[in-house]
Amino acid sequence: MLSYVGLSLLVLLSAMEAATVERVEYDYYKYHTMPEITKWMAQVEKDNPGVVTIVEYGQTYEKRVIRLLKIGLNTGEKKKAIWMDCGIHAREWIAPAFCQYFVRQILQAHKTDPKMQEMIRNMDFYVTPVLNMDGYIYSWKDNTTRLWRKNRSPGPPDCDSYGTDLNRNFDANWGTLGVSFNCSSETYCGSQAVSEPEAQAVTYFVGSRKDDFLCFLTIHSYGQLLLVPYGHPNFTAPNYKELMEVGLGAADAIRSVHGKNYTVGTSPDVLYANSGSSRDWARFQGIPYSYTFELRDKGTFGFQLPQDQIQPTCEEAYSGALHIITYAHDKTFNGAVATAAATLWTMLLTVGVTSTTLM
Repeated sequence: MLSYVGLSLLVLLSAMEAATVERVEYDYYKYHTMPEITKWMAQVEKDNPGVVTIVEYGQTYEKRVIRLLKIGLNTGEKKKAIWMDCGIHAREWIAPAFCQYFVRQILQAHKTDPKMQEMIRNMDFYVTPVLNMDGYIYSWKDNTTRLWRKNRSPGPPDCDSYGTDLNRNFDANWGTLGVSFNCSSETYCGSQAVSEPEAQAVTYFVGSRKDDFLCFLTIHSYGQLLLVPYGHPNFTAPNYKELMEVGLGAADAIRSVHGKNYTVGTSPDVLYANSGSSRDWARFQGIPYSYTFELRDKGTFGFQLPQDQIQPTCEEAYSGALHIITYAHDKTFNGAVATAAATLWTMLLTVGVTSTTLM
């Protein structure tokens, strides 16, 4: 018979083995189903108390709860924010893979990197791994549904097709260019602006906090592009020159990782004209830095990017996104500090305080 000590040791070893089996390392370099992503979100929140919170902010047409990860430190003060959403188009699987990778990277960085620690103190990151949950789940159904793009709401009464293109449904020159009113089209823009619950969720959540957001980053594929507002050629963003400069800097950062070239410009200039995009809507709301990332590749695999390209795609895109976010942060906070210092110095001078009196 086993001794009491021997039996206790055996039980302990069995428990440790079970825990090891339960906690298999999450594979960021494979495509995950929606249930796997939902479970991952819960685990990330559990592993990062005080830093990560799951926020529910809407429902899909099929009544699935839309969730995001809020990442940041509670400083007790009103904070600026960064928005990122992935998976607005169901078939673009690399986008949700990137959102998951992005979350992991900033959570790892904030433990050791003073710059990320500073940014997480000053800003909250709001990351939606999969916005179009219904469509994403449908795209996993079988080979015939793999390239599904839209959400899963039914069309008008006289239409037997499903789905609205969520990135044509936002209230930004809605229904004017690059859309279809044929409900069976992949670019069907819906019955009216913001007719879809997923677009409504983003519009309310971001729109009700629009003064807080510095960046609005929406992640897509494919084409290796960084698109700036606007999709309509008759409109120009008031900070177009700055958006281009920051975008070109992000493209340089992307190129430095694996040598991939990303083209920067408005959609009419480098892709095609369109209306009703979330990117354009965000800029119309006054959010200064609004970009669409079109990740790898340039058409060889298209929407079916092989899993062995997930890691390099995420690595380079992270570098580009971080460039934009860091620029927005530094302009806001370092600029504010410099302005405050200059104001203070002016006040001191007016009351006769000089550098010698301060010594």
